[in-house]
Amino acid sequence: MEPPQPETLFLQLLETDKDRLFRICRSYARDQAEAQDLFQETVLQIWKSLPTFRGQAQVRTWVYRITLNVCWQARHKSQKEQKKKVQLDSIRFENLPEVSAEPEKEAQLQALQACIQKLNETDRSLVLLYLEDVPYKEIATVTGLTENHVAVKMKRIREKLFTCLQPTLC
Repeated sequence: MEPPQPETLFLQLLETDKDRLFRICRSYARDQAEAQDLFQETVLQIWKSLPTFRGQAQVRTWVYRITLNVCWQARHKSQKEQKKKVQLDSIRFENLPEVSAEPEKEAQLQALQACIQKLNETDRSLVLLYLEDVPYKEIATVTGLTENHVAVKMKRIREKLFTCLQPTLC
């Protein structure tokens, strides 16, 4: 059985993972427009990198690594005030996840996002992948940590988030 053509693989990846990728981008962005820019840059980088995919990891793992790298690079550029944005007007993404319309859930989501933003870059990446139901083994592959180290860090991160969220929950 032949592997899928790059175009077919690319479209399949977008169809199955666009919501997850957008949520990761949104977690690193200051607003919706910046999240869309990060998402577009991620899609562009996936497309450009597709010919170099060697199959040493699962495609989804490889895509998460690209997404996190794009978000990290954008954050570093922004911090240095040398941020460059790539606008891909020809690509339109419809049905991207919207924020909850329920005020109580919206407040809880905003509180969680604020607490996640307070985490350092590594911890934020771990929790974002965890929230996307990525298994520890795959998180370890994406981040370069051991699976055991991921589990220990996640336990500590959950404690930090609980402490941060406790005033909101009461």
